[in-house]
Amino acid sequence: MTPTPDATARFDLEDDGACATIDPRAGGAIAAYATRIAGRRVEWIAAPPAGSRDAGAVGCFPLVPYSNRIRDGRFPFADRIVALPTDPASDPHFEHGHGWREPWRVVDRGTRHALLQFRHEADAWPWPYEAMQAIALEAGDLVVELAVVNCGHAPMPVGLGLHPFFTRTPGMRLRAAVAGMWRTDAAVLPTALGPVPPDADLTAGATIDALDLDNVFTGWDGHAVLERPAEGARLTISATPPLRFLVVYAPPGQPYFCAEPVSNATDAFNLSAAGRDDTGLIVLAPGERAVATVRMSPGALAAP
Repeated sequence: MTPTPDATARFDLEDDGACATIDPRAGGAIAAYATRIAGRRVEWIAAPPAGSRDAGAVGCFPLVPYSNRIRDGRFPFADRIVALPTDPASDPHFEHGHGWREPWRVVDRGTRHALLQFRHEADAWPWPYEAMQAIALEAGDLVVELAVVNCGHAPMPVGLGLHPFFTRTPGMRLRAAVAGMWRTDAAVLPTALGPVPPDADLTAGATIDALDLDNVFTGWDGHAVLERPAEGARLTISATPPLRFLVVYAPPGQPYFCAEPVSNATDAFNLSAAGRDDTGLIVLAPGERAVATVRMSPGALAAP
């Protein structure tokens, strides 16, 4: 393993004109990712504000041990009620789990790759687990392998994914083959699964500035394309199973939007406990691992 002089400082990976900035202190986040296309620098992942160490302030952070919200931070599992430390004002549903809230340890690091580790000991979440991120640049592609291992002695419910904030540009479009969409309530928690409405038709391709979404799409085939016509650039996102849900967060008027490859629907643990079998819930036996890979591949946008 390559020694790291300061395992907490930000550092850059570089390869074939691409650069990714890793910030172990900010939830193991990828703080920026930029490439060169036709001689022009294209910034794909929106960088956090200068000096920020908040993983939620943009960038791309890991989602472990689940994606999105758990209603009131509570769910039943294996004859117990798990109650997570919510904050009624700022975090009433303990969003996105633990990984993005804590620093990660740099286990290995080179010019084009890094291996980060996060360890959670049992507390209100009563299962110890370990998460690993293997981040690499491969011929300009950004590749992230995310894994979670149940380190306890009892089965553990789990989900995983990535939460990238992408830089929004004029005319930017998102294409992704999806089958359904969860409607939500005022707390952005799921109420009903139904067909994708026409104004959110990602399969046909949607202009980001025309969207107002914070929803989970189901039946995703693991492929999405971001098109930036103003720069003649595209980014293809490929995700392996179990990442078969796509969360799209496109708040009007913001300089970013999110397209998040994830393994579970929002509030999957409670939905599963209520009898649904389509939530993406994973249950890991002691010592078992869940793993998924996301690849982001930049390229030139074909002329119309």
